[in-house]
Amino acid sequence: MNNIRGEFSKMKRIKKVANLLVSVALLGVLAAGCSQETAKNSPAGSSEKEVKYPTKPIEITVPFAAGGGTDLNARAMSEYLSEKWGQPINVVNKPGAGGATGTLEVLKKGSKDGYSILTQSASAGSALFAGNQNLPFKLEDLRFIARLAVDPLAYVVKADAPWNNLKEFNEWVKQNPDKLTFASNGTTAIATFGVIQWMDSIGADFSKAKLVMTNGSGDALPKVAGGHIVLGVQGVSEVANLVKAGKLKILGIASSERSPYFPDVPTLEEQGVKGVTVTQWYGVSAPKEVPDEIVKKWEKSIEEMLNDPAYQEKLKSIVVQPSYLNSDEFTKYVKDEVERFKQIANEKGLVK
Repeated sequence: MNNIRGEFSKMKRIKKVANLLVSVALLGVLAAGCSQETAKNSPAGSSEKEVKYPTKPIEITVPFAAGGGTDLNARAMSEYLSEKWGQPINVVNKPGAGGATGTLEVLKKGSKDGYSILTQSASAGSALFAGNQNLPFKLEDLRFIARLAVDPLAYVVKADAPWNNLKEFNEWVKQNPDKLTFASNGTTAIATFGVIQWMDSIGADFSKAKLVMTNGSGDALPKVAGGHIVLGVQGVSEVANLVKAGKLKILGIASSERSPYFPDVPTLEEQGVKGVTVTQWYGVSAPKEVPDEIVKKWEKSIEEMLNDPAYQEKLKSIVVQPSYLNSDEFTKYVKDEVERFKQIANEKGLVK
């Protein structure tokens, strides 16, 4: 009997040890699974942290001449990110064909690994694609990385023009549409779309207005200030210097809120003009083949840059407003805007 009891006690001890070993093994499996999941989801295990970029100089192409809004934003961003990343970022201007020349340069000759970057604007982005059917590239050839800033359109006339506000100007335009001249660098440029939406809103006949072709704001605005062209429609940043110098007068700004740079100037909506959605914006893109991890690096760095008070002060010096969109948001924004502009261009018979 004592032997039986001894064997029974021995079996119980063995069973306890076995159960303990099973429990330890299960805990080990669970811990390993948790560790793998944590590594998979944590920044330490992400490709974004592992990517070595940049390891050499980056070239940023501006598809317009130096001194304009696209150029100023590109140079401000390049200076900031060059210091942050510890690599040179060289800005190269390739103007021509409403932004098509610089875009083609990046797509056909640039590298696909994130070292050839294109600065975008509404002019060289949405407007370019909406108004041209025969471009040597497609919207889908570009990877839109991030939007940097917006620059609402200002409607300006010479400083001593007889109109003191947009309401007075609207009445004159409705009665004299054939006397209205406006500056634009193309039949489907941002300025043209801004004029179309405004004239449609007030019930004026756009077909009677005359477009005067100009080579960017540097060419257009002095002609408006001199009275050679009645109306200029350019970003707030582009008109600011001539307005402050007493050469131009802003009648209204196309924005949902008043500009922080000209808080005394009413918006178009405040003056009864509804539905003007055209705005100038600035962003960055690259050839579609650019690796996802490089896009993520740019997204994160640009978002941090735009939240940096020092960089926000820099934007104030070039009179634009920070307005971040990540790659997915920016891509959708551009595609939607292209469709809106295409509809306007087709309705007015402007598509080339």
